[in-house]
Parts: sequence; structure tokens; C-alpha cells
Amino acid sequence: MVRRVLSLTSGRIAVVILVLIALLAVCGPWLAPQDPLATSDNALASASGAHWLGTDHLGRDVFSRLLDGSRISVLGSLEVALTALVVGAVPGILSVYSGRVFEWLTLRLADTLVALPFMLFAIAVIALLGNGITQAMLVTGVLVSPLFYRVSRAATLAVARSPYVEAAIVSGASVGWIVRRHVWVKVLPPIAVALAQTIGVGFVIVSSLTFLGIGVQPPAPTWGGLLATDLCYLSHQPWAPVAPALLIMVTVWACNLLADAIRDVSGEAGRALAGRRRARTGPSAPVTVGGSR
Repeated sequence: MVRRVLSLTSGRIAVVILVLIALLAVCGPWLAPQDPLATSDNALASASGAHWLGTDHLGRDVFSRLLDGSRISVLGSLEVALTALVVGAVPGILSVYSGRVFEWLTLRLADTLVALPFMLFAIAVIALLGNGITQAMLVTGVLVSPLFYRVSRAATLAVARSPYVEAAIVSGASVGWIVRRHVWVKVLPPIAVALAQTIGVGFVIVSSLTFLGIGVQPPAPTWGGLLATDLCYLSHQPWAPVAPALLIMVTVWACNLLADAIRDVSGEAGRALAGRRRARTGPSAPVTVGGSR
């Protein structure tokens, strides 16, 4: 699947952008030219050689704070996506094979989670457990998990009545073996699409919460927190919100682009695409010599 995704222009663009964002999250704090928490008297300074993106209202270097804040934003979005994947996909697959009671309970629980507004619920949980990005992302991941539950359940139902799956059940194979051997291969492509989309949703959630000052203790930098601070000083630096807003937009766009690329190369669409490429690169017609074949 990876090679097929990279064969698409959109897939290559998305992968390059996301790899750069990941490297920024890993190496950003060390690449920061200045201490992102150090204040100075040079407040709201314009861009210069010493401060590439200027300084904020406390004289802190904005470029250094963007680099340092990338780690929290990236890890928070991954935490949302992975929590939703584990909480949603596993019950979604097992609901097809674990009996009517388990199926009914998981369906009702998924419907309940869908009805809850995850942003308000995350704020309420943070108010109870304390201001921290980890608990906020875990709770948000649980509330987003119905997406994975429905995707994995639908994909499992599509293969549950396949002859080879029924033969495995008749032969006495365990549910775990059937899932690992037969079901997981069919369920993986739609789950990969949902995972890429959820990482983008996680970026929006992390940015929204940190924009409101929730989940991160100041003065720790985040992209959403920088955006909120910059909006308070538009009269002094009208260009300041462009950098954090652009990073958030490009990252979410790359996640959605990757999801579209995975969808295009998987399933029937992927087989049709591979067939068209084989037809274009297939052997040419035989060459005639002297009017005969």
C-alpha cells in the first residue's frame, strides 16, 4: 500500500509535508535559535536577523516558540488518533463475532459517544482532572472512537460471510486467529483512511483547546496558544497570526490529502487504478516488417 500511495502525486506531497512536520516535532526544540521561554525588553519587535518572526508581547522569540511548540501539537494529535483507533477498532471488529449482547452494548455505547459534544466534554473532564494535555487528548480520543468503531465494523461485516471465513469458523479456528489471518487485511485500508483523517481532526482539536488556554500550562508554547496571543496584538503585528495558522492549515490539509490517497489506492478503486497503469505500461503492439507480421 505504501508504494501505491507514493505512486500518486497527492500521496507524495502529503507524505513529504507530514514527514517535515514530524521532523519539526522531533528536532524543533533543538533547532530553536533562542530560548522559547526567555523574555526580554524587546517586545512586539518586527522580523529581523535576530528574530526571524519577531517577538511577542513579552519579548520572546516567536520562531523559537513555533519550533518548540510543534512537539505538543503533533503528540497531542497522535494521542487522539491512536486512542480512538484502539478504543474504536477493536470492539468494532469483535462486535461481529462476540455475540448479540456484546454487539448491542457496543452499538449503544457508540451512539452515546456520538451524541456527546467532545469539545465541551473534554473541557469538563479537564476541569475535574486538572489542566493537562494528556487527559484532554485521551478523553477526546475516546469521544472520536465511534468513527473507527463504525468503519471497522462495516469492513468486518463485509468479509464475515466470505467462504474462507466461514470455513475457518467451521474448522474451529478462534476469533483471534480469524481476525489476524483473514479480517485484518480487509479492514486495514479503511482504518488507515480513518486514521489519517483523525490525525487531522486531532490537530484541529489540540489547536482549539490550546487556543482557549486549555490543556497546556503557560508559558509552554503551542501553535494554538501562539495564534491566540497574536490575535490580541493585531494592531501592532497584523502579520503575526499567519505563521501558526499556516502551519495548522497545511498539516490538516496534508492529513486529508493522505487519507484521499489511501482511499484511491485501496479497494476496488485501487485495483482499477492499477489496471489502468498496467494497460498504459503494457507491451506495445507487434512491429510489422515488410508488410507482414
